[in-house]
Amino acid sequence: MKISTKMKNTLISISIVVLCMLLAPNARSQNGTKQFEFDDFFKNYTLYLPGVRGFRSMNDGETYSVAEGRGTKLVVHSYETGETIKTLLDLAAIKNEKIVAFSDYSFNSDETKILLLTDKEAIYRRSFTASYFVYDIAKQTLTAVSENGKQQLATFSPDGSKIAFVRKNNLFYTDLVTAKETQITTDGKFNYIINGVPDWVYEEEFSFNKAFEWSPDGKYLSWIRFDESLVPQFSMTMFQGQEPALDENKLYPGVETFKYPKAGDANSVVSVHTYNVATAEKQTMDIGTETDIYIPRIRFTQDPGQLAIFRLNRLQNKMEILLAAPSTGKTQVLLTETNKYYLDENYFDDIQFLDDKTHFTMMSERDGYAQVYLYDMQGKLISQVTKGNFDVTDFNGCDVKNKLVYYTSAEPTPYQREIYSIKWDGTGKKKLSVNTGTNSAKFSEGFKYYTVTSSNVKTPSSTVLYNSKGKTVRVLDESKLLVEKLKDYKFNYREFFNFNTSENVNLNGWMLKPPGFDATKKYPVFMTQYSGPNSQSALDSWDLGWEEYLAQLGYIVVCVDGRGTGGRGEAFRKITYLQLGKYETMDQIEVAKYLGTLSYVDAARIGIWGWSFGGYISSSCMVKGNGIFKTGIAVAPVTSWRYYDNIYTERFMRTPQENPEGYDQNSPLNFAADFKGNFLICHGTGDDNVHVQNTLEFTERLVQANKQFEMQLYTNRNHGIYGGNTTYHLYTRMINYILEKL
Repeated sequence: MKISTKMKNTLISISIVVLCMLLAPNARSQNGTKQFEFDDFFKNYTLYLPGVRGFRSMNDGETYSVAEGRGTKLVVHSYETGETIKTLLDLAAIKNEKIVAFSDYSFNSDETKILLLTDKEAIYRRSFTASYFVYDIAKQTLTAVSENGKQQLATFSPDGSKIAFVRKNNLFYTDLVTAKETQITTDGKFNYIINGVPDWVYEEEFSFNKAFEWSPDGKYLSWIRFDESLVPQFSMTMFQGQEPALDENKLYPGVETFKYPKAGDANSVVSVHTYNVATAEKQTMDIGTETDIYIPRIRFTQDPGQLAIFRLNRLQNKMEILLAAPSTGKTQVLLTETNKYYLDENYFDDIQFLDDKTHFTMMSERDGYAQVYLYDMQGKLISQVTKGNFDVTDFNGCDVKNKLVYYTSAEPTPYQREIYSIKWDGTGKKKLSVNTGTNSAKFSEGFKYYTVTSSNVKTPSSTVLYNSKGKTVRVLDESKLLVEKLKDYKFNYREFFNFNTSENVNLNGWMLKPPGFDATKKYPVFMTQYSGPNSQSALDSWDLGWEEYLAQLGYIVVCVDGRGTGGRGEAFRKITYLQLGKYETMDQIEVAKYLGTLSYVDAARIGIWGWSFGGYISSSCMVKGNGIFKTGIAVAPVTSWRYYDNIYTERFMRTPQENPEGYDQNSPLNFAADFKGNFLICHGTGDDNVHVQNTLEFTERLVQANKQFEMQLYTNRNHGIYGGNTTYHLYTRMINYILEKL
């Protein structure tokens, strides 16, 4: 049954009121005496949670492996007891000077061999080169995958006899039996042709780094080829710097040039190919004659004769799943999915071809919320598995044997996450998470066990292991040390609130008050937000950070998710379509106006900050807020969507040629003359994602409009602005600025 928007908002309001009652004044604060030190958050990291990491289920579903000894051992433990079953690998016992520790690992299908990764060197956000080694458990031998240079994405064939990898834009495989290395492609060339790994914009905006696949029987390798010869290049000046120091740039700075298609510009022309390992024959798949398209994924189904190719149009509102025959290249359309706005790339990996070889799952927003659907391999809809006025936020897996789907959803309220199981036909829904707040799950092979990590605004995260019947097996982590440590500190917990804007839009957020808060006094407010499409910052989860430090300094810290954010259905998050930044800015201004009406808020001392998309919104608020914000900080902001990459930008805005007004009316560049307040803008000069061009062009507009501001650049730093003392310096700079200007 559908409910009206008004009723839905009423129910949300009631839920938030109930939670706020649970977080009433007598329960929302820690009453110790100690104060937080800045170094607790940015140098010593004494108040952060280590969490449970490294869990990897073994095939039997009864045991798991974990790396120990700082990457020198691989040990198998029992799910049931946690006891050590056996040590699979101990590098200290193996004499090999080329590898003393590993940073990642994977097994072949029968778990007789282990692929070890070491000497990792980052390229972009997800891509990297590394040295790979194969350890044969029975023979206790360690062998390099290749002696001819570092590799990318080394991957076992299904039978474990071969390993495919990419080197310098070409695809290779090594036969582990003969030790022979075979080069499959030869046309790979930097900034021209890439085989088997995505180009920069695909990697960043379609969230993957491997563009090749083995067939289930190991007879074929399939890959995407990227011809980026027509893609415009972007160059960044790189200086000598420190940590790391680029000594070759000591006197004359170097230039890093890479392909980066900005909004409206040409993309790589992509094609899909297969290689027959036995005959060395190559085949090109028929993906149609239109070249201005995307192929965001290829994936073999459970049938080795069917390669699934995801074909997405440039507007990103129509996707077809093609089934291709790897031997002939012939294709047919299995399914077509459309959306009047755009298709969310986060759902591509939820298209899973099930082990029964007759079904696949997918996520769709066709009923106004993100839900799970089940299809057969002829493309016929079998069932809408999940239904309701809530978003499924994570597809956790499908138990084919018992015909169950496991998922995480934003119910009963948008700012919480619960874990459920449900039958394929949509019946038998069962809540698996126990604790109120934000929950996430990880399942073992065969779904025999699962871990749930949960937290809320007043409870640090804990991880508990359950069996398939929902019985607690053991507690893996309770954060006891942190809980005990926090008893010594005096601070308040975050409190949820909501309000209606002048347009009667109901918005959710949290507020963090200073220790010893006195409602008869007036406090300055510092607003934090990200505001990006389908993001959420106002979540009922544990988060102890610099916000608590700011509160200790006497500021009320507030976070509100405006329109465009997630957890509240498609209409709420996609209202920003073609006008990215408009409603997000309006809503943060509405937050400031609402806060200014509160008796304990000093309306003349409200500030706002954000990073990346959040920096874009804080910049926009400073030029469109008419002085309601006394101080703003923007870190690595986009200042014009014309400067940003085309896959992300066009998903929400279409091209500048189609939508020039949408681009220009929502760019801070064009409103510099309206700027009011104090402003600090920070950026890394080596940001390959949001180029420093955004900051330099915006500040030039401010200069010409005679608007004063402060700017902090970080030499060679990327979008994360870290390395050496950089993070410490950045937050020191921002805190000092807040203390001075707010």
